[in-house]
Amino acid sequence: MHRKSGILLHPTSLPGPYGIGDIGKKAFSFIDWLVQSGQKIWQVLPLGPTGYGDSPYASFSTFAGNPLLVSLDTLISEGYLSEQDLSDCPAPLEGNVDYGMIIPWKFSKLYLAAQRFLSSKTSSAHETFNNFKNEESWWLDDYVLFMDIKEHFDKKAIAEGRFGAMWSNYWPKDLALKKAEAIEKWISDPEHQASMEERRVIQFFFFSQWKALKSYANTKGISIIGDIPIFVAADSVDVWAHRHLFQINDDGQPIAVAGVPPDYFSATGQLWGNPLYNWKAHEAEDFSWWIKRIKGNMRLFDYLRVDHFRGFEAYWAIPFGNQTAEYGRWEKAPGHAFFKKLKEELGDIPILAEDLGFITEEVRDLRDSFELPGMKILQFAFDANESGKGLNTLNGFLPHMYTPLSVVYTGTHDNDTMKGWLDKASQKEKEFIINYLGYHPEDMVKALIRLAMASVSEFAVIPMQDVLGLGSEARMNTPSTLGNNWKWRCNDADFSQAHAEFLKSLSYMYGRNIDE
Repeated sequence: MHRKSGILLHPTSLPGPYGIGDIGKKAFSFIDWLVQSGQKIWQVLPLGPTGYGDSPYASFSTFAGNPLLVSLDTLISEGYLSEQDLSDCPAPLEGNVDYGMIIPWKFSKLYLAAQRFLSSKTSSAHETFNNFKNEESWWLDDYVLFMDIKEHFDKKAIAEGRFGAMWSNYWPKDLALKKAEAIEKWISDPEHQASMEERRVIQFFFFSQWKALKSYANTKGISIIGDIPIFVAADSVDVWAHRHLFQINDDGQPIAVAGVPPDYFSATGQLWGNPLYNWKAHEAEDFSWWIKRIKGNMRLFDYLRVDHFRGFEAYWAIPFGNQTAEYGRWEKAPGHAFFKKLKEELGDIPILAEDLGFITEEVRDLRDSFELPGMKILQFAFDANESGKGLNTLNGFLPHMYTPLSVVYTGTHDNDTMKGWLDKASQKEKEFIINYLGYHPEDMVKALIRLAMASVSEFAVIPMQDVLGLGSEARMNTPSTLGNNWKWRCNDADFSQAHAEFLKSLSYMYGRNIDE
């Protein structure tokens, strides 16, 4: 690592004319603004296809890309759509994402573009597409099959008023258990074949566009930090196609699910519901699924933030069917053996460990043994409730407690914005900040951004909402809630010269804009 700073901003939060940010023109413009701002990092959330709740952390596939991020303008420039095709966009030009409105509209345009691509006569594009299909078939074929079956039975379940239907509790048993005869019958149907090929094309669009965007970022000196959740969604192709790698019974139902135990913040813990890994099966296969997963992500990103890192040392296992996380138990994960195998196969992987929550000496030892940088959250430094012990000067999130091998954030996607947090902070917490800074700043948010930039942490990453000084209305996610998350978007005016100059002055002052 090398001293750098940058911005946390998911592509869905970019401005644009089609109701949701994407990886087209505005993403390229954002990279230009990062350069203008003296920044070296763009951090994004997971890029997989999203489903119920629209969370990037609950994806239908850990290998596929999110079709909602595909740029429609790029498809116009390539001749697969026209401006007239998009003239009926129902979403307003600016404002938060309305997923219920935009998803059906955008998917209809993506399928239209895919159909035109398949009927086009451009031999070079088709050759590139065929190469993509062949190279990615090891995950792509299962993905398009799963999504084709899923869409069919999701429509049926909705018509019947069944909600929460998924492969393990609603599909016909032979399809749910991926029986060869049933699968062969499904894929032999011409309608299904056509639908699955269109899904392949949409994935081709995504990966082609992302490759161009990442290449542009790298040529401009911008590194991209990606995000990989440790667990995968129960309603995913990963679990359906690889049941033996998860704690799943013969009927496809989880035996135990993920979460975290009761703590100061929750008397009943957090019940996430993700199926847990069958680590013995992974070890028997030399962690090949995980190696493919990491390798696939490293094609997309320059660094990888691994969510819930502590789960590689031990994870909280909750019996399936429990209504809370109270009655789980800690189970050991392969930890050192896993990361040793990763290093043998892939070399030194630039992984950033999300080491928040209940962290033990064993977790710290795992992180430090492989020299992985951990995370520091500045909000937690001044939050009297963070440790349950009140304010104290030995809080590990205070900058004087940092080591260089770390990444500092003012907050993450799961935190309130810094202004939102300050608006709710107690008088004692605010006084503690002022005493720590040694002065009373006119703009507390800017002062805390400066504090992060000045720290010894080699990376400093600031959510765009904090750069803009926005309040709780711009919060990206409130954990354990549904309905108002992942929606926030910027507008063009937010990427101003004034904000660029502020960031540039800090990155130069604190040695975060030096070319390697």
